[in-house]
Amino acid sequence: MYILVFTLVIFILPAIFTKKSITVSNLFDKKENQDNTQIAQTQENSDNSTKYEYTRFATLKLYHQDSNQIEEIPLEQYLYGVVSAEMPVSYHIEALKAQAIVARTYTLYQIINSSNKHENADICDKSTCCQAWISKDDRLAKWSEDERQSNWSKIEQAVNETYGKIITYNGEPIDAFFHANSGGKTESASNVWGGENLPYLQSVETSGEDGYSGYSTELTVSKDELKEKLKSTYPDIEINLQNEEEIKITEYTESGRVRTIKIGNTNVPATKLRSCLGLRSTFFNVVVNGESITFNVTGYGHGVGMSQTGADSLAKQGYGVEDIIKHFYTGVEIELI
Repeated sequence: MYILVFTLVIFILPAIFTKKSITVSNLFDKKENQDNTQIAQTQENSDNSTKYEYTRFATLKLYHQDSNQIEEIPLEQYLYGVVSAEMPVSYHIEALKAQAIVARTYTLYQIINSSNKHENADICDKSTCCQAWISKDDRLAKWSEDERQSNWSKIEQAVNETYGKIITYNGEPIDAFFHANSGGKTESASNVWGGENLPYLQSVETSGEDGYSGYSTELTVSKDELKEKLKSTYPDIEINLQNEEEIKITEYTESGRVRTIKIGNTNVPATKLRSCLGLRSTFFNVVVNGESITFNVTGYGHGVGMSQTGADSLAKQGYGVEDIIKHFYTGVEIELI
């Protein structure tokens, strides 16, 4: 018995513990290798995504067109001014959040893809060129004193609660167009500006927009006014309203907007006519009464991307911010910078 115990202690037990030690050591080695692999993959992913690092966009250069000055401003502070300038503060908070994400995405897209648009600046403060923007002081001055604090807090909430969020398609920030009112149906980008048919800017229907002011407008002009306004673009245009076919819509887009209209001896793109006459959209019909022409217009804006009244309508129906965005932009994701 003594010999057996001696043999067990001296030879067998060390062998067992040594085997276990080697096995545990192998596990730690394997775990360390996995950790190193994950670290390497994380670093590689970080290197591949450097253009989406927040630090690159944390401060931007804003060009003020009226003063011809460039201001360096933090991105989120800039977005307070955009959201408060672009969307009524009375809109639902989920609609305002959608506007904040859309504005942030539009801003990043411009910085990444439009570096030469404004010399020495990233973006300007005009809606006719980039996005509307207003300073906090100017915005507060336009509100009554008893609502200033609550209104500004709502703007800050919309931006802060969407901090760093952007809209992407195939991992890239989208060109996030938006407009006031779609008239119930948005337009695809290629029907407005031609060129590439962007898959995320397709026509979608939205209910509830007819309840907003600006949904329906009317413009009446005389034959001479119409001719005069078109002369600068079409100098050879002639109009004879005695002919019933003298003004006639000849082509529509898939959303029901006018693509081309025949005016006298000239085929005019509806986008050109809208610009010349100041029509609120290309979603219109035409009525000729003697020497006058009436355009009955539905919607407000180019119709591409998110409709702001549509976003508010969806929010009131219970849609959250991400549902609103994915309604208007096809096949997109919402990601953090």
